[in-house]
Amino acid sequence: MTETGCLISVVTICFNNLDDLIRTCSSVDVQQHLPFEHWIIDGSKTNDIAEWLAGSEQPSYRKWLCEPDEGIADAFNKGIIRSTGQVIQLLNAGDVYTDTSVLEKVYLEFQLHQDLQWLTGKIYMTRMGKTVLVGKPFDPDKLYKGMRSVSHPTWFVKKSVYDQVGLYSQNYAIAMDYEMMCRLKDFKAGFVSYPFVIFDDTGVSTHNYLKALAETKKAYQFHFGFSIKMEVWQLRLKLLNLLQQTKLGMILFNLKRSMGLENM
Repeated sequence: MTETGCLISVVTICFNNLDDLIRTCSSVDVQQHLPFEHWIIDGSKTNDIAEWLAGSEQPSYRKWLCEPDEGIADAFNKGIIRSTGQVIQLLNAGDVYTDTSVLEKVYLEFQLHQDLQWLTGKIYMTRMGKTVLVGKPFDPDKLYKGMRSVSHPTWFVKKSVYDQVGLYSQNYAIAMDYEMMCRLKDFKAGFVSYPFVIFDDTGVSTHNYLKALAETKKAYQFHFGFSIKMEVWQLRLKLLNLLQQTKLGMILFNLKRSMGLENM
């Protein structure tokens, strides 16, 4: 940290989704505490995003790179490598802040607790067509549960941590964020019990749930070996996924939601 405070770099990756990017940029631009820089990493096959960035008025902190990439992890890494702030957030195109105070809250938390190495918050997600608010403090002993309550759009990670653990692995098409979380387990984590982000549920992880589970298991076993807890937990998630496609599943989900247990 510096005497002037925490310099936040926001990285937004995008691919052929200009409307989503505009929505995310608008969310960034109205923050009470503006980012030190906002990197747009555009891997699109069309020129729409590049033309919009170059042809419209952009704030001085917005920077961009428009070139093909090798997937999500590669795009994340391009943003991290180029970021010069002290803290980095990965806010994908389509994701938006819940209100104008989010970056201010993050800034103050890092100022108050300068030993923090990464920080998370809560996130609004869509489950079974309903909006739910999830998010819990990071618990390394619960890594076998995957990323159910610690979602990467709420992560604010010090650049110095990435310098130590390395970049996102391109061996994972979906669970590269979970694999990174396995590497972050020994770094001091903070949590703000406040909704940071409204998640765009049209992304690859939402529509490839079983593949995401398989990659999560692969990453866990790579770092920690076989776990009976993970085997049982993943079986539970697969059964729930099947149940959620039935009327009974919807009834049980609504009951759970009414009891405020959607974050379990």
